[in-house]
Amino acid sequence: MEDDGIVSACPIMAAFERNQRIHDVPSTSNTSAISLTSENEDHVPRPFESERLPVTLTPEIQRFLRVANLIEQEEPRVAYICRLHVLIIAQTMDRDSEGRGVRQFKTSLLKRLKQDDEITKEKRKVSDIRELRRVYQAYNDYIIKNGKSYDLVSRGKLIYARSIVSVLGEVLKAIVSPANLQGVADRNLGGGRSEFDVPYNILPLDNGGIQHAIMQLSEIKAAVSAIRNIRGLPLDQEAQKQTTALDLFVFLQGFFGFQKGNVANQREHLILLLANIHNRRSHKSVDVAVDELMKKFFKNYTNWRKFLNIKSSIRLPKDEGQQYKLLYLGLHLLIWGEAANLRFMPECLCYIFHHMAHQLHGILTGAIASTEWDTSVNAVSAEPESFLNKIVCPIYQVIHEEAEKSKNGTADHSTWRNYDDLNEFFWSPNCFELGWPMNLHHDFFYTKLSDIDSTKKPQALENTNENERNNEDACDEELGSQAPIQKPREAKWLGKTNFVEVRSFWQIFRSFDRMWSFFILALQAMIIMASHDLESPIQLFEKGVFENVMSIFITSSVLKLIQAILDIIFTWKTRHTMDISQKKRQYLNVGVAVIWMIILPTCYATSRKKYTCYSTKSRASWAEELCISPYMVSVAIYLTSNAIKMVLFFVPAVSKYIEVSNWRFCMLISWWLKSGLFVGRGMQERQVSQMKYALFWILVLSSKFSFSYFFEIKPLIAPTRNIIDIGVQYDWHELFPKIKNNAGAVAAIWTPVTVVYFMDTQIWYSVFCTIFGGLYGILHHLGEIRTLGMLRSRFQSLPYAFNARLIPPPKNNRKGRRRGFLGRRFHKLGVPEEERNALAKFALMWNQIISKLRHEDLINNRELNLMTMMMPTQTEKLSGVVRWPVFLLANKVSMAFSMAKDFVGEYHGLFRKIRRDKNMHDAVIECFESLKYFLDILVVGDLEKRIIANILEEVELSIQKSSLLKNFRLGPLPALRDKCVELLELLLGGEEEHHSKVVKVLQDMFELVTRDMMVNGDRILDLLNNSQQTEGHTYFFERVGRELFWSADGQDSINFPLPDNSILRDQINRFYLLLTIKDTAMDLPSNIEARRRLSFFVTSLFMDMPCSPKVRNMLSFSVLTPHFMEDVNFSMRELHWSQEGVPIIFYMQRIYPDEWKNFLERVGYEDTEKDESKEEELRSWASFRGQTLSRTVRGMMYYREALRLQAFLEIAMDQDIIEGYDSIDRGNRELSAQLDALADLKFTYVVSCQMFGSQKASGDPHFKDVLDLMIRYPSLRVAYVEEKEEIVDVEGGRKIKKIYSSILVKAVNNFDQEIYRIQLPGPPIIGEGKPENQNHAIIFTRGEALQTIDMNQDNYLEEALKMRNLLQEFLQHNGQRPPTILGLREHIFTGSVSSLAWFMSYQETSFVTIGQRLLANPLRVRFHYGHPDIFDRVFHITRGGISKASKTINLSEDVFAGFNSTLRRGSITYHEYIQVGKGRDVGLNQISKFEAKVANGNSEQTISRDIYRLAQQFDFFRMLSCYFTTIGFYLSSLMSIIGIYVFLYGQLYLVLSGLAKALIQEANVGNVQSLETALASQSFIQLGLLTGLPMVMEIGLEKGFLMALKDFVLMQLQLASVFFTFSLGTKTHYFGRTILHGGAKYRPTGRKVVVFHASFSENYRLYSRSHFVKGFELLLLLVIYDLFRRSFESSMAYVLITYSVWFMSITWLFAPFLFNPSGFSWSKIVDDWKDWNKWIKVQGGIGVHPDKSWQSWWDAEQAHIHRSGFVARFIEVFLSLRFFLYQYGLVYHLDISQKSTNFFVYVLSWIVLLAIFLLVKAVNMGRQQFSARHQLVFRLFKVFLFLGVLSIIVTLSVVCKLSLKDIIVCCLAFLPTGWGLILIAQAARPKIENTGLWEFVRVLARAYDYGMGVILFAPVACLAWLPIISAFQTRFLFNEAFSRRLHIQSILAGKTKKHHQR
Repeated sequence: MEDDGIVSACPIMAAFERNQRIHDVPSTSNTSAISLTSENEDHVPRPFESERLPVTLTPEIQRFLRVANLIEQEEPRVAYICRLHVLIIAQTMDRDSEGRGVRQFKTSLLKRLKQDDEITKEKRKVSDIRELRRVYQAYNDYIIKNGKSYDLVSRGKLIYARSIVSVLGEVLKAIVSPANLQGVADRNLGGGRSEFDVPYNILPLDNGGIQHAIMQLSEIKAAVSAIRNIRGLPLDQEAQKQTTALDLFVFLQGFFGFQKGNVANQREHLILLLANIHNRRSHKSVDVAVDELMKKFFKNYTNWRKFLNIKSSIRLPKDEGQQYKLLYLGLHLLIWGEAANLRFMPECLCYIFHHMAHQLHGILTGAIASTEWDTSVNAVSAEPESFLNKIVCPIYQVIHEEAEKSKNGTADHSTWRNYDDLNEFFWSPNCFELGWPMNLHHDFFYTKLSDIDSTKKPQALENTNENERNNEDACDEELGSQAPIQKPREAKWLGKTNFVEVRSFWQIFRSFDRMWSFFILALQAMIIMASHDLESPIQLFEKGVFENVMSIFITSSVLKLIQAILDIIFTWKTRHTMDISQKKRQYLNVGVAVIWMIILPTCYATSRKKYTCYSTKSRASWAEELCISPYMVSVAIYLTSNAIKMVLFFVPAVSKYIEVSNWRFCMLISWWLKSGLFVGRGMQERQVSQMKYALFWILVLSSKFSFSYFFEIKPLIAPTRNIIDIGVQYDWHELFPKIKNNAGAVAAIWTPVTVVYFMDTQIWYSVFCTIFGGLYGILHHLGEIRTLGMLRSRFQSLPYAFNARLIPPPKNNRKGRRRGFLGRRFHKLGVPEEERNALAKFALMWNQIISKLRHEDLINNRELNLMTMMMPTQTEKLSGVVRWPVFLLANKVSMAFSMAKDFVGEYHGLFRKIRRDKNMHDAVIECFESLKYFLDILVVGDLEKRIIANILEEVELSIQKSSLLKNFRLGPLPALRDKCVELLELLLGGEEEHHSKVVKVLQDMFELVTRDMMVNGDRILDLLNNSQQTEGHTYFFERVGRELFWSADGQDSINFPLPDNSILRDQINRFYLLLTIKDTAMDLPSNIEARRRLSFFVTSLFMDMPCSPKVRNMLSFSVLTPHFMEDVNFSMRELHWSQEGVPIIFYMQRIYPDEWKNFLERVGYEDTEKDESKEEELRSWASFRGQTLSRTVRGMMYYREALRLQAFLEIAMDQDIIEGYDSIDRGNRELSAQLDALADLKFTYVVSCQMFGSQKASGDPHFKDVLDLMIRYPSLRVAYVEEKEEIVDVEGGRKIKKIYSSILVKAVNNFDQEIYRIQLPGPPIIGEGKPENQNHAIIFTRGEALQTIDMNQDNYLEEALKMRNLLQEFLQHNGQRPPTILGLREHIFTGSVSSLAWFMSYQETSFVTIGQRLLANPLRVRFHYGHPDIFDRVFHITRGGISKASKTINLSEDVFAGFNSTLRRGSITYHEYIQVGKGRDVGLNQISKFEAKVANGNSEQTISRDIYRLAQQFDFFRMLSCYFTTIGFYLSSLMSIIGIYVFLYGQLYLVLSGLAKALIQEANVGNVQSLETALASQSFIQLGLLTGLPMVMEIGLEKGFLMALKDFVLMQLQLASVFFTFSLGTKTHYFGRTILHGGAKYRPTGRKVVVFHASFSENYRLYSRSHFVKGFELLLLLVIYDLFRRSFESSMAYVLITYSVWFMSITWLFAPFLFNPSGFSWSKIVDDWKDWNKWIKVQGGIGVHPDKSWQSWWDAEQAHIHRSGFVARFIEVFLSLRFFLYQYGLVYHLDISQKSTNFFVYVLSWIVLLAIFLLVKAVNMGRQQFSARHQLVFRLFKVFLFLGVLSIIVTLSVVCKLSLKDIIVCCLAFLPTGWGLILIAQAARPKIENTGLWEFVRVLARAYDYGMGVILFAPVACLAWLPIISAFQTRFLFNEAFSRRLHIQSILAGKTKKHHQR
């Protein structure tokens, strides 16, 4: 019955409000179990679990269960019907309950249905169908009635009602027509949904969304209309029936089989792109926007087809061109959107698009009929997911299998193809052999290394139909030259493409061969010049000298031959895929190099024999003495190619044309000079830019070579000659006696100098970087406003700066790109109205910034009031009154009163003194005007009003006539101020019982003014008395004296209390603050972070930036943040618990004490920890101070808030601006909807939560936290990868198949709602995790720009306001090309407490500012160094994405985006007028792991193809920039350490061989100046000065040079040099080891908040091989050098030359304990010792973690050697031989050897060492055999051995004169030998692991580690006895905290109250 009743709106509202109240956070616990066990007769509906569902059923059933929970209280029977429908769906989809968790779900649901049926069946009054129809109709009517509401609450209710109507409609339809359920398992998600609840992202394109504000925008309407234009398209029969939803994307889907989610996603994507470009172009037609998009999207495709010389598949007709263009754009986007991991292969996508566009053209022209579409000649069909299965999956399968071959990145790079290899296959015409449809038998799809039977199918062919393997006999020319089908043959692996990542240091020489050749030749030339003792450059041209210098070209020919041979060796495994022209070029290079290597030495030898060409004149000029010999002629010919390159360098336009031209002659030149690959062509900069960076490097190289010549090379010549001439009697057995001229000694002094020569260019680069970066910063006004005083002095110019920078200029004033000007003066606008509007807008913007500072608890309420700028009223706008913030006017009124009180002189003098201080003048005027205004409101009596009016008139007349000092006594002004303050306090109190007090104060003020201040005060009283007498008041004087301002005749004379008006109250409070505020307000804000942010924002307004466009005309952009398992929010348990006894919340309260107080003030509680209702606020407060996702999301959502604010300033009326921005959501909801629409149009934020799906399924709290973020920020979108199991039918039964999908969700009704679902070909994470995570989510981003933000970053509202200015940079041309990546500066916000964090923040700040400033301009080699750079989104999504993801090689994935962008002719700029926050690690172990990860990444870059191609394709000077700003820094650091080793081992050789003594005594070669210079250069890097100089410069720019000097000195006192020296060891160890052996991996640092104590065993595990072993080795070298040089060298010389090495060795050994919090606490020392002994003794093995056992750690520490090849192992063994030098040299200095140099002495030492090893082995075997059962026997055995050894020693001491010194020297000799044997055994492990020798090696290694640990532990334990040491450590480690008066001691001690677990 239809009259059973209709549900009114009230239940709808009740349900909605209950949902908002109860379901703010959806349940993640199994609530169904609770509801099912309830036995209560009074049924209370409990929600059934709707979130944790079986993954296979979730997409189909979740919405029904959610709606059932929502309506259950109002309509329990309908809820029952919905759940019953869910059961039917579940049974239909999985009848046998084979899916994971399905059986349990069905059981729970059946029990719940049974319970609900019994209860609800009795209460129902009508049939279920009528009941369902009634509720459905009620919600439907509500939607129709309220569909156009702009109310935010009403919109929320509409969303709620639509979700219910959609579900009830489906249930109703299923009940009426049960047959519809049969196909539910095959139905697309949402296919049966009602139009009321069609999920959408930004644009509600369904019929129900037409009323949304964003759909009313004209540009959106135009774009939608263009997309829906299907006129003239050949539609099939099914498509013709769907007339309502047809558009171009549906057309493409119907023919190519794209997924529905992909189609919906890319439809919205293209519409938004068109709308944004169309609006920016002032054209009514969409054609301009379409043309611009065509140009951007197909630029790479055009370059690709031109490179391969094929015709374009994009063919446009003369008419309907727009429709065809949109079809091609849509096709490209659909291919890209569904390509999954193929998106990393842009040219592969070009290949796919090329063929599909050709097919599309055939469809459009009728060449391919729709009835013939599904034939075998087509690669795809109209079937669902056809494109995925037939195109994407086969190629993905190849990627996946190749990635598996990498063995998680540990396999050699040459054994598997990465993304680049597979993509570069499509750079060759051979790619067309794949055909279309693709021939899956092609070698490209074969992934096995070994040969297989030709009859075996590759795995990718399992599901391929035989018909799809046949190609057409011929193909159109535009599809490329395809080879005909060949007979089946044996498949083979194609191998690498174009490049092989060979792990070798030779790769560095091969990449930067021009640089190394240049340095080698320059070194040779300088040695030749120094050996000729030249005193003048002119002497270089003397006879013989010049030709000797010219011999460097012989060396050059040898180097070129080496380079040519290396090219062939390193690319040998690419021979199967390399183009034949490249092979010819390589072989030709070798041939030419061999020829020149023969010709040049021959000509040189010939020329040296004859000097007939020289002039014989006695006075011949140097020009006449030039000899044009055959050698010089050959050199001139040899340099021809270099001359051509030099000419091309000076004309970059010609060089670029040659590289990109298809003209045969140009191609020939390019082929010879360059590599001729698809990328790397046309990268030349403008000539001006080239000259700038060339000049920079000329200065650097000139300084470097001058220093090297005069201080390193020339001083070595004389000592070298002396060394060569002397004869030496060696102290040991010389192994190479036939080598003459003391070559060993020469090598010992020349080698370290040579190493430093190749390294010190990095130092000179750092010096000039500091100079040029500082000058650049000064010219760009960095740090102009760095103090509060500067801010106050410039504040009144801020409105004009704000107007010039952040307000769009009028249409008639848009000339010029920027508002930059040298004077930086912002003149007032010419039109007064514009100036007043600008002031009002600035006031509103400033107040919003200050409000956000308060919301973030950086300031308190008092500071908020003092810093807020009063919004001008309409009257004030007309009068020009500006109410500046009170903190600017602090104490100005009191100062003015004091000045006036004591002033003696004329009025003009007083006026000038006050007017001189603008703030004082404004404050005085505002106070006077405010007093007038408040008295006018307060006083309502006629008599009193006349009295006040006369007084004020007298004051104003006196001011006008300049007679104020004559008519008034200003001495009582302070007293009057006090009375005003008293009055204002009463007015603010507003208590009615204070009425009499107000009257009294007014009377006192009247008396004070008339009697004490006014000279003629009686005159006013007389005038008023006469007036009153006329009116009949006979007691006037009595009334004035006693009753003035009192109530009379029932009428009030004053209006008190004042009306309750917030604006009026704010005005009173401001007046009160003006009168009472003191000097303390001048230091506002007190918070350091608030000061920094405001100072930077104000400074940036005076910097050069593009004009600000209107919001509607700005570029649209997205932000993308990848998230894995990091913290989203701190839980209450995490806040109150810590393993170290220091809860996070306690730590936060001590670190941020002022912000904690501000937080308590904001929430209105003294202690939120005792109030459970404030837990969420407490969690948020703490999370916003950690490195959490919630902090990042809050910061990024400021972009949206800034856009709304800026749009409001542009479209709001004056009255709206005066009322304030915060009032629009309450009073002007239509305007609010418009602002939301513009913000959605321009900004999108996507967080790629990789684990969101699994967290949801498992009930992980992270899911709830992420959902909370989506609820808090409705425009936030979350993308994640879903992994679910599906049961599929296969031959022989059914099996479970894993299905992966990319899903985008948003929050609706406090639940997550799926928007798009795009199935993937397989698991997306097959390479590096972070870039793969970004790649799967990038398809959901929108806009023309994309900012990549990491999980540890932050943003600020004031910086977000400048985003649209920054985006305008994309429209500016930078050199020859517009920018493709915009670099931003970062502020490191984690340097607040720990000194280490402070060092890191300064180091990072110097790199992201002064370093990148120079890289971008003038060096032009800035790349992408992580976040927060902004990408040209369209440029990068068509060129491989925003990062690279190949395993291991792309470990530093971010920088490869910069490499790729540069290689593809992009341009990268850097801009410092905007910044974002960034967190860094704060503990030494965290920092070391980060440094290790970066060093690993740089070593992988060293062997990458990107670095090689950049180095080869750049010109010489740009190549230098590239080297020294990327891998050069790390290699130079490594070379500095190598230089120390070479020096020390050289000195060891000299002192042990006897050469050193001979050199000093016979050749008089003492301290060599060059060696001292070399070590000084090394210490420059070691002590951190390489980064310290730029750091000091940047601090000086931004904080002042006095502050910079102070900070630098303070850093040194806090042992910054120790930290930088230790960090140097980390960098060099991991960089060198990774190049040699590999083993690069991601090292999670944890980003912990609390600085905690690390145990001794943890420090030993982390630093043993990287620092401790090397530190002991250096220490041993220094000790031995010191022992054996004492007899002939002074101690002072020794100290001067080795102090830096001593410092380094001690630092490497003890810095981890020095920087370890509580490292010298005795209790911690005891615990560490117990833990160390336990760890060293526990047996390891399979399953035992390295943290638990030394053996497991030792095995893991050798993993990199296990994966190494023969060459790397050989190098390891060769380097280990250095440890045998000690024994060889020391045994000849034993007293027992009696100065014998016989080789038999060395042999005897090995016999002794063998005896020691046997002794150790015997003890070990005895322990194994006897220690358990025969303790006495074992002890007697040890005593016997001890006595035997002792007797041998005594005998030798008596017979052979063995001394105590000999025993010590033997220890020094044998210990290194044992370590060397261990290293050799590790390298040879595969050969000896299965022998008994390996166990002995393990025992020996354990003994060494234990010994090193004891030696390290002993001094630390001794120092721990001294309390002062612990106090000193705490002081220097946390000095910054002490300076801020923080409670560090309590943090470290963990002395906190016990918090209960929550």
